[in-house]
Amino acid sequence: MEEQKEALLGKTLNELKNLAKALGMPAFTGGQIAKWLYGQHVGDIDDMTDISKANRETLKKHCTIGCMAPSNCMKSKDGTIKYLFPTGGGKFVETVYIPDNERATLCVSSQVGCKMNCQFCQTGKQGFEGNLTVRDILNQIYSLPEREHLTNIVFMGQGEPMDNLDHVLRATEILTASYAYAWSPKRITVSSVGLKNKLKRFLDESLCHVAISLHAPLPELRSQLMPAENGMPIKDIVELLRHYDFSHQRRLSFEYIVFDGVNDTMMHAKEIVRLLKGLECRINLIRFHKIPNVPLKGADDRKMEHLRDYLTQNGVFTTIRASRGQDIFAACGLLSTAKKNRKCPSSDHGR
Repeated sequence: MEEQKEALLGKTLNELKNLAKALGMPAFTGGQIAKWLYGQHVGDIDDMTDISKANRETLKKHCTIGCMAPSNCMKSKDGTIKYLFPTGGGKFVETVYIPDNERATLCVSSQVGCKMNCQFCQTGKQGFEGNLTVRDILNQIYSLPEREHLTNIVFMGQGEPMDNLDHVLRATEILTASYAYAWSPKRITVSSVGLKNKLKRFLDESLCHVAISLHAPLPELRSQLMPAENGMPIKDIVELLRHYDFSHQRRLSFEYIVFDGVNDTMMHAKEIVRLLKGLECRINLIRFHKIPNVPLKGADDRKMEHLRDYLTQNGVFTTIRASRGQDIFAACGLLSTAKKNRKCPSSDHGR
């Protein structure tokens, strides 16, 4: 039986050094691999030209780069591109590239499906199909055709990042490490519905920006929209956040999808101000994009602008996020690979 080759993509510098030593190479070879992998984005071990031919042959025998090209892509009329990426587990995830003048953001997935089952999210309707590995997460960047144009990454694709915290932390470590991508943590935002203990760990171990899915300031309403509220109340999440400093480098934001007649009244606006009073943060108002079998409707622009103006005037800086990629189902809340995962056979397209 042929040996299962080990993917290099997704390994930290220490892991690459340990792998090199385990294969009978000097530890510094791990540093060379890291340089070629994360600095040069090589597609083949033979491209690592400062590693001896004998060591490259050993690497090829036991390892693979582990990168997997997107299986499909769709381009929106506004320039947004949605990619379908295979995973090492034979599933698929969607990733969204959003160019905007000098800025280019990649919306990265952390799970196949999601356990949170928010009423307004298509990914939640898919159910949970598995965590992405560090390799699966980084491959969405490594194998992105527009990789060189990226300025920002947001973990706001499929899945709840805090529910796959170990792999998300290792991915952000590699993205920010000097031996790898050397990105500033200010270029990365990680979202969460608010898994309190894991969110605390993330805040303690990472300097990346944080975005909390709020969507309703009242517990009863939020629990109807987001079942996670029942076990992790937003008031407890806000209390946790008050113990951290968001007045300097790290930014805290709250995501708020505005539903017509549900969470868009002046009463809701006042409750938002009361909930977040004294917290250094901003709110992003998001348009709702209709999904099947969900009775919710999006609020009109007038209501969103009124909500924005009231919140900003009362000390909570608020913006309305531009909706991108709606025509290719790439906008907020529309990502799903349920049908693709049922139709496509399990396979590994790695190199």
